Amino acid sequence: SNIGDLMPLILGTNSIKDTGFDVDNSLRFNSGSSDSLQRSISGSPTNPDKFTISMWVKRSKLGSEQAIIGNFANSNFRAKIDFLADDRIEYIQKNDGSTSANIITTRKFRDPSAWMHIVFQYDSTQGTDSNRIKLYFNGTQETSFDATSYPAQDLDSRLNQASQTLFIGQDGNSSIYFSGYMAEFVLVDGQALDPTSFGEFDEDSPTIWKPKDVSGLTFGDDGFYLDFENSGSLGADVS
Repeated sequence: SNIGDLMPLILGTNSIKDTGFDVDNSLRFNSGSSDSLQRSISGSPTNPDKFTISMWVKRSKLGSEQAIIGNFANSNFRAKIDFLADDRIEYIQKNDGSTSANIITTRKFRDPSAWMHIVFQYDSTQGTDSNRIKLYFNGTQETSFDATSYPAQDLDSRLNQASQTLFIGQDGNSSIYFSGYMAEFVLVDGQALDPTSFGEFDEDSPTIWKPKDVSGLTFGDDGFYLDFENSGSLGADVS
């Protein structure tokens, strides 16, 4: 299956390398060209209350709001993961015009020379509210936040909600586009997975986090795996 079309079609030249699994392809997103991918979520995802997003990201522009992934039905019903203008990372969701979930990191991500691995884990089935959203960077859970408003128990996330449109590299509404590279973009529908499903620390350099082969994961009904290897179909889902 395919996830939309990227306009223009640009295959990134950067590579993530490690000693066990090589990632040879990335996709370059240029905010000035309004680059994005989009996918229609089916009418019956495995579980909109439980899913995991994993991606490797390399920024090329700092100091402006940039969406990594988003959904926008209208101004009252929307969600996104984005870099804020001050380079913190945010997840925000609105239902019925009110903020139903919002977390913002204290840390600012301002290194355009480095790849970073982001894992967003959503599991609103959890009884403890702080366990319903978790963020991991390069294998380590983020614990310092400037805002923490966790979703109500069993609240669907709009990033995996039935019959919605999911955007990668854009928030789905305005000119909030991503600038930089993405690689190994994965959504696992129906499971809350830890970063070890997608990466591992290097045996010889234990502070270095590196990617793993994810092709053997169970992706769920609306999960997908974008490896950006097919230059003629950059949105090809190889899950």
